[in-house]
Amino acid sequence: MFSPIKNTRIYEKAIEQIKEMIIEGTFKKGDKLPSEREMAESLQISRTSIREALRELEIMGLIESRQGDGNFVKSSFENNLLKPLSTIFLLKESNSDEILELRQIIERGSVALAAERITDEELQDMELLFEEPLKSNLKDQLVDIDINFHYKIAQASKNFLILSILNAISFLIEAFIKDIRKNVITKKENTDMLIKQHRDILSALKDHDPIAAEKAMLCHLQYVNNQMKKEIETSN
Repeated sequence: MFSPIKNTRIYEKAIEQIKEMIIEGTFKKGDKLPSEREMAESLQISRTSIREALRELEIMGLIESRQGDGNFVKSSFENNLLKPLSTIFLLKESNSDEILELRQIIERGSVALAAERITDEELQDMELLFEEPLKSNLKDQLVDIDINFHYKIAQASKNFLILSILNAISFLIEAFIKDIRKNVITKKENTDMLIKQHRDILSALKDHDPIAAEKAMLCHLQYVNNQMKKEIETSN
């Protein structure tokens, strides 16, 4: 599994090997890593070097140490993107327009890929989302449906980086403009339009038409962004 290490900067080589195993899927999300003793023996280095490597990997956000239970590969890496994005947003005095512009760029590419790669099972799963708004007008439910719809599109793109970036953007929206998004989604005059736009996107996905899917997504996001801007102006 591991290769012996012979180098003066031993712990860095250990970091590279463990990172590579996570990236290649030898260690999957949520997996427990071998014990410090087992890794030290496999790598032919000291347990002190292994501890140093594990500490660095935890700082990187790739693993987590659980007291009395060992070291585990993180089940989610989105926070690795979220923290620097949030810091940039705050330090550079970015505004909500920049979050929405970033989302628009990523989601247009995401839905185009999804149109080419989505499966029949994924399409059926997305169809089920449209039954919920007809049964209830609960605000939180409408917001959850919108989030899930966009998440399922990102999943259908079969691109892990796109999914991770969109999750990080979603966290940013939750952190900085959550109430504004909620107000837009749950306003009666917007709800019917948003459902129609979601159906237009889904129709293009069913046709496996990336151009139509991207066009429908752009139309949807431009509408949402315009409504959000109105909400922001009103709140100011």
